[in-house]
Amino acid sequence: MTLFQHVKLELKAILTNPVVTLTVFGGVVFYSFLYPLPYTQQTPTEQHIAIVNLDQSQTSYQLERMVDATPNVKVIKREYSIEAAKESFLNGQITGFLVIPEHFYKDLMLGTSPVLSYAGDAALFLVYGTVVEGLAQAGGTLAAKTKVAKLLIDGVPLELASQQYTSSNFNSKPTFNPRMGYVDYVVPAVFVLILQQTLAMAAGLIGGTQKHGKGYWTKRSPLSVIAVRTFVLLIIYYVLSMFYFGASFDMYGITKLANPFSLLTFLLPFFLTTCFIGIWLGAITPRRELVTVIVLLSSMPLIFSAGFIWPLEMIPTPINWVAATLPTQAAINGTLKLNQMGASWQQIAPQWSQLWIQALCWGVIAYFSFKKRRWSPIV
Repeated sequence: MTLFQHVKLELKAILTNPVVTLTVFGGVVFYSFLYPLPYTQQTPTEQHIAIVNLDQSQTSYQLERMVDATPNVKVIKREYSIEAAKESFLNGQITGFLVIPEHFYKDLMLGTSPVLSYAGDAALFLVYGTVVEGLAQAGGTLAAKTKVAKLLIDGVPLELASQQYTSSNFNSKPTFNPRMGYVDYVVPAVFVLILQQTLAMAAGLIGGTQKHGKGYWTKRSPLSVIAVRTFVLLIIYYVLSMFYFGASFDMYGITKLANPFSLLTFLLPFFLTTCFIGIWLGAITPRRELVTVIVLLSSMPLIFSAGFIWPLEMIPTPINWVAATLPTQAAINGTLKLNQMGASWQQIAPQWSQLWIQALCWGVIAYFSFKKRRWSPIV
């Protein structure tokens, strides 16, 4: 059997296996549309809130109108006590509420800072952030307007008063997430995990399917089978990664700063390591469907230990040790630095080196596991 014939047989084994085909092509393409779909609006708006106005002054009503005018929140009801607002919140009628204290207008006129109280559903961080941001913007705007009015009364010119209502000017400019949206933040990292998990499942399912039968994989050396299988899957996943980091990113307007050649070079040890892990799983599991179960169960621990949701410095050291043996952490951090932050190759070299060490170690493990188990009897 020539090398070309072996490659054709390996490709045929992938394309004629409906489970593998659905995992590789269906899973990757399906998730490219499914996962970002709920977040295409980037940030939630028009969150329903209530206002508890204990002051009942003209200025407090003005604040109510300013709150309702923000795009973040929508005032759907007015309560007359904090207890009533809490009850509406607990019943799910609102996602937050604002309390305007008594003597609000009086404190403003006396120059005493009144305290506005916000409440929001912190179980949903995006919703909570939207509610608090909208209420804070309205309160800050009213405070600035009052301060300017007092400066004008004191004889300060309007142009100067408009610049002196606060002791400092805040100029916020997001660097790596210019739209401050959820898609730009999480999708580039999750897409790496999707490529990893589907590749590991594909390699494991092929091995699990062939383990209890006889065919070309029993006539070739274990090294030859692993090398050709890895090569075929590598070519397929290079194409899929170009779709993810190219067309999909363009579709959602996600930043792309990496040179395509640099990105594909960085992905090489990542794909090799993942493929070796899949081959190892296919060799050690008694039934092929267990490969899918193990990979899917590992997804949440892997994503939360990757370092972009929770800083690596805040993750317990033993968890970081375990994560360092798998490609997720290094691959996600490397691709984010390279493609979203515009890092140089020297800055992602540690992650690239780590992936190559993992590829070497997992390659050895995959070889001996595959060699030992590929002729095992059916359990």
